Amino acid sequence: MLTGRREFMAMGVVAAGFAAFAPTLAFAQELRPMTGDVVPIGRDEYLARIAKAQRLMAERGLAALLIEPGASMTYFTGVQWWRSERLTAVILPREGEALVVTPFFEEPSVRESLKVPAEVRTWNEHDSPFDVIAGFFRDRRIGGRVGIEETARFFAADGLARMSGISIEPGAPIVRGCRMIKSAHELALMQKATDITIAAYRYTYPRIERGMTPAQIGAIMNGATTALGGNPEFALVLLGEASAYPHGSGRPQAVRDGEVVLMDCGCTVEGYQSDVSRTFVFGGANAEQRRVWDQVHRGQRIAFQAARIGRTAGSVDDAVRRQYERWGYGPGYRLPGLSHRTGHGIGLDGHEPVNLVHGEATPLAAGMCFSNEPGLYLPGKFGVRLEDCFHMTERGPRWFSTPPPSLDDPFG
Repeated sequence: MLTGRREFMAMGVVAAGFAAFAPTLAFAQELRPMTGDVVPIGRDEYLARIAKAQRLMAERGLAALLIEPGASMTYFTGVQWWRSERLTAVILPREGEALVVTPFFEEPSVRESLKVPAEVRTWNEHDSPFDVIAGFFRDRRIGGRVGIEETARFFAADGLARMSGISIEPGAPIVRGCRMIKSAHELALMQKATDITIAAYRYTYPRIERGMTPAQIGAIMNGATTALGGNPEFALVLLGEASAYPHGSGRPQAVRDGEVVLMDCGCTVEGYQSDVSRTFVFGGANAEQRRVWDQVHRGQRIAFQAARIGRTAGSVDDAVRRQYERWGYGPGYRLPGLSHRTGHGIGLDGHEPVNLVHGEATPLAAGMCFSNEPGLYLPGKFGVRLEDCFHMTERGPRWFSTPPPSLDDPFG
C-alpha cells in the first residue's frame, strides 16, 4: 500500500461503486464470515504492552509518555478515539496506572473502549487540558523528561513543554520498541485479515468484465471483504495507463482487452491490517507486459531472500534496486523503474515504522512485519505492482500471503 490512497477513496472510488453497481452485491449471500475463530486482544496483553513501555522508559530515563488518539493509543489502552481540537490523550507514567485526559462530555464514550485500569480526568470547555495533566504530574510527583509519541500534534507537545519542570523529547524509541515487534496473537490477526483479502480477490477476479470502472470493481471487492468478515480499508483499482502511476489518475478508466488491471486492497480484523496487490491483464497479455510482470515477481523474491535477521531494513531495498538497474531501470528512483520504497512496516497502521528503503539502518528482528512491493512503472504505458506482506522469524521471513504463480494465474 502507498500513502495517499484515501484521497482516491474520497473521489468516490468505493462509495460511487456501491451506488452504481448495487445489483452485483447479491454475492454477499454466497459468502460466509471467516472470523469465527478470531480472539480479540485481551486485558493481559494490553497490560504487558504497558509494562514493556515502562521498562523502556526506565532504561531511557523518561518519566512518562504522552500519546494522542490513533493506533498507539489503541495499542496500549484499547481506546479508539479520533483527533480534534479538543485534546484527548493518554499519559503512560514510568510507574503506576495510566491517565486518560478527555473533555468532560466525552468521558462515557471514551470509557467504552478502555481496556486497562486507568485514571480518567476530565476538563470542561473553558478549562485547559494541560492544567489537568499538570495536576496529575504533581499528584504522581512526575517531572523531568517526558516523551511525545511521534505522531502527536504540535499543540499537544507545546502544551506539555510549557509546564514547569518538564522537558520533552521524542517518544518514538518507546513506542517503536513495543509496536514494531508483533506478538503471536497480533500475527494471527494479520494472517486472518490477509486470508480474507485473498479470498475476496478470488471472488472478485472472475467477475471483472469489459467496460467496468474502478468504482465497480472496488465495490465487488469491498462487498466480498465485508461478507467474509473483514472491515474494508481500501480498494485501489488502476486500469490501463493509470497503473503506471502508483496512486493512479483521476481520468476516466474502464476495463479494456489487453490492458493492465492493478488492484491494491486490504482490510482489518480487530484493527490489524492486510495489504495485498495484484496485477493482471484483461484478455491476452503482450510480451512487454509479461516481461515486466516476471521482473517484479523476481523482485519480490529478491527482497524476501534479502530479509534476514540482523541485516538492515535498507539493505532489502538495495538488493532489489541493484537487480532492477542491471535490467536497465532507474537508476535509483528514476523512471521507468521503481519510484517508491520496496516496502513499509504494517500492523495496526497500514504504514508503520520502519520501511524497507535505502538508508534505513534499523536491523531486522523477529516479529517485524513488512509489505514487499517492488513495483515497476513505465509512464505512458502501464505499471506492475505485486504486494505481499511477510513477518520476520528467527529462521527468516515468512509470508502472510504467497506471491502469485504467474501472470496467467494471478491468485494461485
